[in-house]
Amino acid sequence: MARPQLKSSPLNELCSALPSLPMRLQEVGRFVAANDYDATTRSMRELAAVAGADPASFTRLAKALGYSGWDGLRAALTEARRPAQPSPFSGRTRGRRQGPNSDVTLVGDKFEAEAAGLARISSGSVATAAKALHVAQRIWIAGFRSCRSVAELLNYQLRLFRPDAAQLVGGSGPEDLDLGAFHAGDAVVAIGFAPYSTASVLSARAAHRSRATLIAIADTAAAPMAEGAEHLLLFEAASSPGFFPSLT
Repeated sequence: MARPQLKSSPLNELCSALPSLPMRLQEVGRFVAANDYDATTRSMRELAAVAGADPASFTRLAKALGYSGWDGLRAALTEARRPAQPSPFSGRTRGRRQGPNSDVTLVGDKFEAEAAGLARISSGSVATAAKALHVAQRIWIAGFRSCRSVAELLNYQLRLFRPDAAQLVGGSGPEDLDLGAFHAGDAVVAIGFAPYSTASVLSARAAHRSRATLIAIADTAAAPMAEGAEHLLLFEAASSPGFFPSLT
């Protein structure tokens, strides 16, 4: 039996629609994406006062996204809200993993957190992104700083199947981004988590300007390098009990 198609989250839809909205609605949309918790708990007038916008603009934004009004969008955001991020490392470790086997316990907790995070990744979103990579004329992979190793691994794996199509953005360094080489028909994979690198955001914006297909791999739908992405793959960078964010 065919598996049902997973529905995109309202935050994903909002971020993907931003570039096509009027400028004023873009500003309101960015405010909602960056303050999705407030959007689910505060009145439309309160949100408008904080955003410096007309309350009616929130209704117009919701209708532009296909909802009947602001209440419909707010209900969808409430339904889709994910659990709060884990506490900082010091708080997560205080009073735990003590004793002679604490290091073994930490490793076990890390594997458990990684498995839980992987189980929450949308297989449908991964499948549609893979199809976009399959039909792309060229594939550009943009990952910098902590995400450079992820970009290099993905580049290596893709070149096993399409050696002439896959290429790293900024192969000679983050100052040499080759952004003018993006074209319609290409796919650009932008990888990042907070705090986001400037190079990844520039790569994503260049992909949109060139009409290339943007595939964002990010820790949140509100990530600046995910804005306007046709495909968004989310991962939980802060879910690991270890000190460093997880890139699994």
